Amino acid sequence: MIETAVILLIALPLIAGLAAFILPKSRCGLAASLAAAINLSLAVFLFKKEALIAQPWLGFGMDFILRLYQFSGFIILFAALFSLLIVIYSLGFLKDKGYARHFYAYLLLSLALANGAVLADNLVLLLFFWEGLLLTLYGLIAITSKTAFKTATKALVIVGVSDLCLMAGIALTGYLAKTLVISQISIPAGPLAGLAFVLMAIGAASKAGAMPFHTWIPDAAVDASVPFMAFLPATLEKLLGIYFLARITLDMFKLEANSGLSLFLMALGVVTIIGAVMMALIQKDYKRLLSYHAISQVGYMILGIGTCLPAGIVGGIFHMLNNALYKCGLFLTAGAVEKAGGTTSLEKLGGLRVHMPVTFFCFLITAASISGVPPFNGFFSKELIYDAALARGKIFYWGALLGSFFTALSFLKLGHAAFLDKPRGSVTNVKEAPASMLIPMVTLAAICILFGVCNGVPLNNFIQPILGTRLGTDNFAGWPQESGLIIVTLLVLAAALLHHFLAAKIKGAGLKAVDHIRYAPVLATLYRWAEKRYFDPYVVGINLVEKVSWLLWQIDRGIDWFYDSFITGAGLNASRLIRKAHCGYYAVYVVWALVGTVLVILVIFK
Repeated sequence: MIETAVILLIALPLIAGLAAFILPKSRCGLAASLAAAINLSLAVFLFKKEALIAQPWLGFGMDFILRLYQFSGFIILFAALFSLLIVIYSLGFLKDKGYARHFYAYLLLSLALANGAVLADNLVLLLFFWEGLLLTLYGLIAITSKTAFKTATKALVIVGVSDLCLMAGIALTGYLAKTLVISQISIPAGPLAGLAFVLMAIGAASKAGAMPFHTWIPDAAVDASVPFMAFLPATLEKLLGIYFLARITLDMFKLEANSGLSLFLMALGVVTIIGAVMMALIQKDYKRLLSYHAISQVGYMILGIGTCLPAGIVGGIFHMLNNALYKCGLFLTAGAVEKAGGTTSLEKLGGLRVHMPVTFFCFLITAASISGVPPFNGFFSKELIYDAALARGKIFYWGALLGSFFTALSFLKLGHAAFLDKPRGSVTNVKEAPASMLIPMVTLAAICILFGVCNGVPLNNFIQPILGTRLGTDNFAGWPQESGLIIVTLLVLAAALLHHFLAAKIKGAGLKAVDHIRYAPVLATLYRWAEKRYFDPYVVGINLVEKVSWLLWQIDRGIDWFYDSFITGAGLNASRLIRKAHCGYYAVYVVWALVGTVLVILVIFK
């Protein structure tokens, strides 16, 4: 019974996704909702159960092995919940969209592949499902419009290149461990082990959206649909990428605090936090701003896991869950605004609090959660990460805290511009989103409150059991014990609030409250370079390829010129000289003979 249910977690959404391609458009949403609901029921039934399914597959240690245990069951459960909420939301958002059928199909196929990747207990099988997600990722972006295929291609290239690193890491890991079974891998520290870890961490961090593999996400925020952007942190990005990063950190390589690999992860985390939040700060589009925060929040997860301390690991995994909740909810509010107002440009929005009170309430809850405001869920996961980061080094703690300051500034700006400022454009005619869109938003906002006020529910039931004996006697449920850190956090949030209202009053609009940061010395130059995509590895790579191609083309033309023009021209000129030399006069031939004789003598007796 349990084994059958595990197989259905992959088979059911896979079959439903394929069926959605041929079902009538009017029935696709209903069929997708039914499949997602059954998938959630299976996930609930299987939670806290264990199962192992092993069958021969490709040989050479590449077997079909699925393992259900606490961690995989937890990820499966919430991926199922988010998928159902996004499908329900899409019933209203995609009602008049021509690509609705394909969206439901690709979403269900992505869910099947994500379930397979989470359950896979063989590295090659995991890679099989992992790479399948590349195709559905491309499809989910490309179906939106005729121009979206460019962003889809960019995502395919960036994630695909990082997946090559993952493949190399899997090959090296299999060589070192002498097995491809994930639950049997435990590799001691060493140079080759470090290389294998870094290669696999690149694949996991790229899937999670960490820098520098992030640049396709803001582009997708503009070109792809809002339900896709909500599905991205809920399943494709955070849950799957951070899940795999935690697996390789906790199980396969067993990182230790103060190790070089631990410092590598923490540094990557802080760079991602600050780099992405600084870009979010200056955005004037609702969805692009959220997309940069989706990237920034990954940094907290990587930082927490990278500390290799129980508080940090629990905080990082808890933040993974919290981020999926509030980030999914935030993108759903963006979709409601887009559906009602016809735009997500903050320069064209304003006054939506009056017309969309439920959406505004959901935005307040989820924005407070991501900003780390107590008593919402994001506050508790961040405090755990702060605690572990401070134990590992003040620079990591202050970096994470700086990110929180700018996060709060970003959402104060966003909420003020979209919901509180005076109405701009045609937003005075908007209405509240339909019930099918409000229900998922309200549900996610309610869970953000529940997982904050009653944080023992997720910590004791979902997250802390993952660490097993590594947790020891620690229990991080309840109010954080480090009161000093809480006071600093509250001071940072208060400073952000004071800064925003003073700047907004001086500038006369919430949207302009951070303009002085955008045009500050040094930062203005860095922002200008960023807007010109000088830091985008995809654009830099394309430019490099173009320059190398031009150079190779010039070399090719030079070789052609040498053989086609120079050699033939030299031959023609030589033949003309020879013809002129053979003029038919005996005296000229005698002179040539004498000259040749003199040259021979000079060479011989030199």
